[in-house]
Amino acid sequence: MNSNNFRMPVRRIATAATVTALAAAPALLGASAAHATTGHGRASAVVLRTGLDVSLLNKTVNVPLAVSLNEVQAPRSADRTALTARLDGVNGGRPFTVLAAEAASARATANGRLAEGSVRLVHAKLHVPGLPLLSVVEVGTVTAKATCAAGKAPVASANVLGAVTVLGKRVTLTAGSPAVVKVPGVGEVGLDLSQRRTTSRTAAATALELKVSINPLKLNVAEVNGTVTLAKATCETPAPARHDSGTAPEVKPQGAPGAQADLAETGGDSATPYIAGGALALLLAGGGAVTVARRRRN
Repeated sequence: MNSNNFRMPVRRIATAATVTALAAAPALLGASAAHATTGHGRASAVVLRTGLDVSLLNKTVNVPLAVSLNEVQAPRSADRTALTARLDGVNGGRPFTVLAAEAASARATANGRLAEGSVRLVHAKLHVPGLPLLSVVEVGTVTAKATCAAGKAPVASANVLGAVTVLGKRVTLTAGSPAVVKVPGVGEVGLDLSQRRTTSRTAAATALELKVSINPLKLNVAEVNGTVTLAKATCETPAPARHDSGTAPEVKPQGAPGAQADLAETGGDSATPYIAGGALALLLAGGGAVTVARRRRN
């Protein structure tokens, strides 16, 4: 009686040990499963960006003129279409319009396959303090675009279409050939047209970049120096899918033809240590039960 009461727990323990060992095998082998990750690309676009130093009243007042219009960046896609950029504090306390246009838009979008920035500017006039009636530059249509698609070479394009007028003078510009326009008693403006740069993963396009040096009639009422960028777009190609290394081997169902073939070739498979462990636990539990039973009979 006592023997029967003792054997049941031992059997249960042995069975539980075997089941636990066999169940642990696929759980352990399934750890660190492979997975792929894909990174988003990046893109940016801006209609206008200024980096100018403005000196007023014979350089007694210095005002940095840092203005941007319709500047957007992605991964989060965005677009803006403001038509004017204004600045306060340099025109007798009244708002000063730096750029005005009939149309101005900037768009940036990025995902796992494509990153693209684009800019379009139509009939724009740029002004700086000290020249309220004379535009630093007037342009017809200006565009810039940078496209970075996964698996393809990045592409950059920039164009200035129509007439370009600098300090009241109509000029003809050539891509890759910087030009300088000088107006006595007013100042000078250097222009660089349609800059394009690409690498294996990035692209950048700038429609028009100006280097400005203005001092009307050399009266030192408002001296302006610095750079102005019109229509710039950039992009960075999305990162390719990446597979993690160190993945554990696949577990094959016991008794399946594939598993039997593996055993015939190698003498065992990846689950063998766990099966052996379960059998050993069962053997030890059974042996312990026999020993205790004999002692009790004695």
